[in-house]
Amino acid sequence: MALIDFILHIDAHMVSLVHQYGLGIYPILFAIVFIETGVVVFPFLPGDSFLFAAGALTALGGSVLHLPYVIGICVIAAILGDTMNYWIGHTLGVRALYHSPISRFIKEEKVKEAENFFNERGKWTIFLGRFMPFIRTFIPFIAGSSKMHWGTFSRFNIFGAIVWGTVITLAGFFLGNIPVVSDHFSLIMLMIVFISLVPVFIPYIKQKISA
Repeated sequence: MALIDFILHIDAHMVSLVHQYGLGIYPILFAIVFIETGVVVFPFLPGDSFLFAAGALTALGGSVLHLPYVIGICVIAAILGDTMNYWIGHTLGVRALYHSPISRFIKEEKVKEAENFFNERGKWTIFLGRFMPFIRTFIPFIAGSSKMHWGTFSRFNIFGAIVWGTVITLAGFFLGNIPVVSDHFSLIMLMIVFISLVPVFIPYIKQKISA
């Protein structure tokens, strides 16, 4: 119940955390973003909302939070988190596919299809996945387990982390203290996710129509 309350009222908890820990809020911010993106079993941590609330607090006078520091910490944590998640997937995923009792049920051609997808088109999934709560925790793991090229993953990991951390924090900075925005932040994020997914599904829709 405490975790659910923390997630649903992240902005209020953010204020209390700042008052309680002062500059200690920075390592807390880093830890939440890093764990959400880097540990595949923690997809429910409130990365977006926490960052949005942090951005909103930076707009208030007298806060210990400063916009450049929040953005920088978030971006670094997101890059490192996805990097660790990729290598966890690369190690455990491959082992699960080929060196476990379930390996006999896995068709090699299907594994190759997944590898080809991430190497050819999956790079944009790495970027768009940053804006998709819950899903973003699994994407780097899948990219690693499907042997996505490390250099390609790294480029889009860094690019996505910079855009995500900057956009969400700036949104909080400029819009977080507007009641209608802060009260409907979750709905706004869902709309952003829906819009961002449209380009991903267009090729598949065209393929189905032409089939």
